[in-house]
Amino acid sequence: MYFAALLARTEDGWEASDTELDDVETLADLAELAREASTDDDTVLVLIEQEDAWFGVVRVDGEDDPRIYVSDAAAAARSSYGEILLTDELLGREPGDDGPDLDSLDLDGTEEGEPASAEDEEEEESGEAITHSPLGDGAILDDLGVGPRELRTLDPDDALNSIAEALGASEVLETVR
Repeated sequence: MYFAALLARTEDGWEASDTELDDVETLADLAELAREASTDDDTVLVLIEQEDAWFGVVRVDGEDDPRIYVSDAAAAARSSYGEILLTDELLGREPGDDGPDLDSLDLDGTEEGEPASAEDEEEEESGEAITHSPLGDGAILDDLGVGPRELRTLDPDDALNSIAEALGASEVLETVR
């Protein structure tokens, strides 16, 4: 089960709205959705969670590039919403580098007549693996009262509530749950 909400900072505090991510295909789409929730280019947080698996925070401050934090990159990679957050830049890949070029692939399983060993294949696969660890900007909420250490230790099942509580926005978040 997924939950996604926008928290927009205003002069009067935080305003929350639930959001549908079905039409969001890229991080740029998500950032635009967040900017639409803000009237004065204030901070907007996009909070996403998959129950018991992972949570993500995207922070949009005006026209600045979005900042991203994902609690478990491997779990998020298996999620259509998580894939939006796991950009090439965040994963340390060159943009558009989805894997090896077809011309460079050894499609018959041998190189120079030698059979490929299972050990070589394991090494190649492990280089591309996404780990079960946090990824992104750990200080994304530092100025809002949630430091990097606290963010890393949050339980994915209750993380969004804990973040909202630290921001003083737990009641407004609860209204959209």
